[in-house]
Amino acid sequence: MNQILVTKKLYITPELKRKKKIYKFYFFLSVFLVFALISVYIYAEVDRNKGEETSQAILDEFSQEIDNTTADSDVLIAVLNDTSSEDGSDSSSASSSQNQPQRTVNTSRVQTTSDGYNYSTIAIINIPKINVNYPIIDGKTDSTEETEALLKISPTKFWGPNPNEIGNFCVVGHNYRDTRFFSKVPTLENGDLIEITDESGKTVKYSVYDKYEVAPDDVSCTSQLTNGKREITLITCTNDSKLRVIVKARAI
Repeated sequence: MNQILVTKKLYITPELKRKKKIYKFYFFLSVFLVFALISVYIYAEVDRNKGEETSQAILDEFSQEIDNTTADSDVLIAVLNDTSSEDGSDSSSASSSQNQPQRTVNTSRVQTTSDGYNYSTIAIINIPKINVNYPIIDGKTDSTEETEALLKISPTKFWGPNPNEIGNFCVVGHNYRDTRFFSKVPTLENGDLIEITDESGKTVKYSVYDKYEVAPDDVSCTSQLTNGKREITLITCTNDSKLRVIVKARAI
């Protein structure tokens, strides 16, 4: 019996002890990495959900401001159309000689991200086919760092004129490979409708006429050569994030 125990003990060599320590190290390292990856995923998911909630809050606030502005404008128009004077005479000729008051709309108000970047809300994008309804926000510096911070909140203006103006209005949004933000934009097809509502409350419908992929550093899609037409360009990542999906649409 003692001989058997001694024989077994002799098999536990220093080399085996070293390998055992290495295996144990790799085991604990693997466990640590798994927990780290799970923690990163949970944090990213919480961050995305927070961005979705923030975006919808901005949307609700912006929509309410547009509604209020539109209601105030209706009251103003009603007053301007009342041309009768107290003595019953028509004062339209006198009114026409005066400068008509212009409707000034400025529903954008500067807000600040948790990273300290300022932005304002400039429009709403609605894509019925893929249930997209988000505010479009615009930063103040157009820096890469600012854009990355804003993209966590909502689709963001990347280049071009103001919404619904002549030119190519370019909007970029994240593809989270689910239903949030621009994740379903790559599924759009020619003829699909995109609606842009600007600060004045005006909604313009655009029809998709092209979709393609480009390298991340290819910004040719932002060209402003639109032959005097109103266009929009939606930009997001492919599902593997290696390329960029470009969706082009033209005002109907």
